[in-house]
Amino acid sequence: MTTSRHRSLLPAILLAAGLAAPAFAEDAIGIANLAFRTGPYAAAGTPLADGQRDYMLMLNERDGGVNGIRLDYSECETGFNTDKAAECYERTKAASILTQPSSPGATLAILPKAAADKRPLLAPGYGFSALSEGKVFPWAFNPPVTYWDGASMMLKSISGGDLDSLRGKKIVLLHLDASYGEEPIPLLQEYSDTFGFTLLPIPVGVKEMQSQSAQWQKIESERPDFVLLWGWGAMNAGAFAEAIKTGFSMDRLVGIWWAGHDEDLKAIGDAGKGYRTLSWNLPAPNAGAMQDIRKYVVEAGKSPTPPEQLDQLFYQRGVLISMLSVEAIKAAQEHFDARIITAEQLRWGLENLKLDADRLASIGVEGMVGTFSTSCGDHAGHASAWMLSWDGAKFVKASDPLTADREMIAPLADLEARKYAEAHAPWAMNEECKM
Repeated sequence: MTTSRHRSLLPAILLAAGLAAPAFAEDAIGIANLAFRTGPYAAAGTPLADGQRDYMLMLNERDGGVNGIRLDYSECETGFNTDKAAECYERTKAASILTQPSSPGATLAILPKAAADKRPLLAPGYGFSALSEGKVFPWAFNPPVTYWDGASMMLKSISGGDLDSLRGKKIVLLHLDASYGEEPIPLLQEYSDTFGFTLLPIPVGVKEMQSQSAQWQKIESERPDFVLLWGWGAMNAGAFAEAIKTGFSMDRLVGIWWAGHDEDLKAIGDAGKGYRTLSWNLPAPNAGAMQDIRKYVVEAGKSPTPPEQLDQLFYQRGVLISMLSVEAIKAAQEHFDARIITAEQLRWGLENLKLDADRLASIGVEGMVGTFSTSCGDHAGHASAWMLSWDGAKFVKASDPLTADREMIAPLADLEARKYAEAHAPWAMNEECKM
């Protein structure tokens, strides 16, 4: 990337053309994102990709990159289509030291290829939860939290921290009928069996996302105490519309972090008051990194991002996703005493992220994400998250930091990881890691 507007937008041009990024430049580190600015989930994919791109641009404009090496960020458009994502992986793997698949389906499709190719796969807050088991998945990373972490935190929140208080209650899981939506069911069923509440999963097909009358008729008849919304894209807006239509109390509707897109809630305004979403990032428009993105990138005309988008939750999540990549690069550069690093060296960096309060403050993302660290055996870090509440105009923090019940999750993660390895035998594990 260069400082001119035309060259700084080259990744977007490559994206529109459906092309892969150029091969590594000698003085640059290539980072490819399998983006989805088109297709049924473009409304969510665009701010995420904008945040990822703009953080990289900001570092190039402000610092000349990382330790004197520019960041060559590029995008390959997938339309959130798994087959296209697999094609994009093949196109970009020679030019990028890691792959960001951007969807659970793509993560599952690319995982065996990335492991065989020895290319790090970064799926922040998505993929499937057992990816956190570094011994089984040495090339895959899903910091700062997993979906099972999220499900555990959601139950903690709706129970007021006393899971026994859920005994005898009924909880609906309104979920996308796909691997993403089915992900929390095994853990939630374990909680249901342990704490004596009824779990009722209600799937929403892709073709039903905008018209969920059948699902909400069932919710009306079942009269649940809470509805957990495990939605994505237009499904979330459809759920909000039906909840309002049926008179379901919004403070009993609680979403996972992909069910908290600002634009969906702005569309219903005051009618959405009280709706809560769990989020592993907090809106922090005054954080140092956000101010520098505004100064060096958006106001300088280096990016087409609308200024008002900088305050949105998904945009800032995109910023943090790129931050994770960059911090892993820095860790690898320091450890290996090299400015240009290899994919294998970056894997070490991803296994040795140490983002404590001082580090987060020093890079300007204080207040945006919880502290955590990764290791050889723990590829997620299991950071905290927060409940955010919609006040009619914006999301506001509605809880102290929430943490997951690792004692409940760890045995299931270990089991699912080993089942995956057995199903894909022979599967190369890192035997030097402890589970």
